[in-house]
Amino acid sequence: MLLLAIESSCDETAVAVVRDGRQILSNLIASQIDLHAVYGGVVPELASRRHLEVINPLVEEALSVAGVSAAELEGVVVTRGPGLVGALLVGVAFAKAYAYALDIPLIGVHHIEGHIQAIQLEKEVEYPFLAVAVSGGHTHLYRVDAIGEYRLLGRTVDDAAGEAFDKVAKMMGLGYPGGPVIDKLAASGDDGGIVFPRPMLQKKNCDFSFSGVKTAVLNYLQRLESKPDEKLIGQIATAFQIAVVDVITKKTLRAVEAEGLSRIVVAGGVACNSGLRKKFAELSIINNVETFFPSPILCADNAAMLAVAGDYYLSRGFTSPLDLNAVSNWPLEQLKYS
Repeated sequence: MLLLAIESSCDETAVAVVRDGRQILSNLIASQIDLHAVYGGVVPELASRRHLEVINPLVEEALSVAGVSAAELEGVVVTRGPGLVGALLVGVAFAKAYAYALDIPLIGVHHIEGHIQAIQLEKEVEYPFLAVAVSGGHTHLYRVDAIGEYRLLGRTVDDAAGEAFDKVAKMMGLGYPGGPVIDKLAASGDDGGIVFPRPMLQKKNCDFSFSGVKTAVLNYLQRLESKPDEKLIGQIATAFQIAVVDVITKKTLRAVEAEGLSRIVVAGGVACNSGLRKKFAELSIINNVETFFPSPILCADNAAMLAVAGDYYLSRGFTSPLDLNAVSNWPLEQLKYS
């Protein structure tokens, strides 16, 4: 099928044209980073307004880049949730109107399912596998037996990893988004002997907690007698990233062993982190498991990732009604299509 895919769950407006759930013909993203940077985080109302401004021209551009016309499209796939409800509603409303006007089927898909299945756009990863969904809003572990078949193994009980990166960066005056800045500072590997806690790592379950390490950074900064210089800022950032990466990788490998799996897919915006990629590569060799990372553009919020599941569902006759509504909270393990 030739699908138009639309993603607007947070602060990126994204549109893609994908054939047969595998071949990307276009994958465009209109970023809002500059809009929200001055506030140190995403402002939901501003995000919704910007989605409204850019979605129609972005769709036209995506079709042009793909070299296809609207009349050739065979379906529309859109992020239904979870996310910022105002932002989601812009994409859902546009997708419903577009599908209705063209008289083609519509399917609303789960944002995290899109991230998890994005790897299939680049390489066929055999099921079952262990998926690590790690982003600004999620840090979850799932056993994935097929498209549409997910079992939750662990999740963060407080902050998501990406959220912790952004908050720590804000504490140190590093700007927004914080993840890429901290990752760049941590590239030297010099933590200056600073050690931050690994929350819940001693617990035998597969849940995460990142609030404690974030608070530990704040306490460290408050104990300083003077403003930290550039070197110390780099060391704090490095120590923080090492702690977060340590928790994510070790908890993931614990889940892999418990489930008897041999493949890991790391997905979501934090999957771009070079420290996380390096650590998984090292531990995968030691533990004899394969670890897969999508390319950075497919880790970030994008629309092409939606087409893998969208094509699967539509080709099997599953569709969404034209009264489809956005949902801000939608547990992936409760995903049902009928």
